[in-house]
Amino acid sequence: MLRVLAIFFSVSFATTALADVEFWKLAWTQTDFSKSSVDFSEISDGGPGKDGIPAITSPKMIAVAQEQGLSDKEPVMSVEIAGQKPRAYPVRYLMWHEIVNDEAGDTPFTVTFCPLCNSGIVFDRRLDGTVHELGVSGLLRNSDMVMYDQATESWWQQFTGEAIVGDLLGKKLTKIPSWTESWAAYKKRNPDGLVQAEPNSPRSYGSNPYAGYDTGRPFLYRGENPPHGINPLARVVAIENRAWPLARIREAGSVSEAGVEITWSSGTASALDTREIAKGRDVGAVRVKDLATGKDVVHDVSFAFSFHAFHPTGEWMISP
Repeated sequence: MLRVLAIFFSVSFATTALADVEFWKLAWTQTDFSKSSVDFSEISDGGPGKDGIPAITSPKMIAVAQEQGLSDKEPVMSVEIAGQKPRAYPVRYLMWHEIVNDEAGDTPFTVTFCPLCNSGIVFDRRLDGTVHELGVSGLLRNSDMVMYDQATESWWQQFTGEAIVGDLLGKKLTKIPSWTESWAAYKKRNPDGLVQAEPNSPRSYGSNPYAGYDTGRPFLYRGENPPHGINPLARVVAIENRAWPLARIREAGSVSEAGVEITWSSGTASALDTREIAKGRDVGAVRVKDLATGKDVVHDVSFAFSFHAFHPTGEWMISP
């Protein structure tokens, strides 16, 4: 009986996946669906269709002193390109757009934020001599945003920066060091820096459409829970294939191991707690430095379930 049920569900998932591909082809006319590194049954519709969550390209940036609408505890994603003014991208805007295509000097980059995974990653948009413009597909895999590029409509996994479907299959975007911190911390360190201005779009900026999410359950996630009894929605500091529970860093203040120093500081609101982002509980922020060079290290503060989904054999830095 169990074998019959297993066969039934296998056939059902396969049939559903094939049906989804035929439906997707109507909107994704340039995507080469014969090239894929994942099972299509792993990909689900997140609700909004293609560009239903509109990415922003060439955002208006203003001086820190001009910004009057952000509260001190609100989270921003900070990007500091050598030789250029620092730039901050408020999560209150990323919550509704998820992708911002920008450039600083001669470096084109994309700022991405997936609310369902709390994953904020910045990528260099250059690949094999082409500068790509990324958009939001409206699709999810392991509850993580699937991005796409305008040139080939290949699909990209936000958590890894790898193309999983289409002509650019297997290509990887280079990650750029960035970090999430409070608006107060950013403007104190960068009084002459820049910050993204409020987009001219009818969105409820400053509000969190996922109120209570980071104390609830992962949305549209069918994978297994993280090991060691870690809450799926616990925040972790993800560096390549290692994950440090944020609770451990918070308790210690600073942890130095595996060639990096991770430092926690208070004062940054969770964007996924209360309806108003500025009133979210204090989850703090981290900076990650290379112990040998002192340079910023690429990392992400994401939910534990998403790290485990994309690094099932990853190393959990539970204790010293």
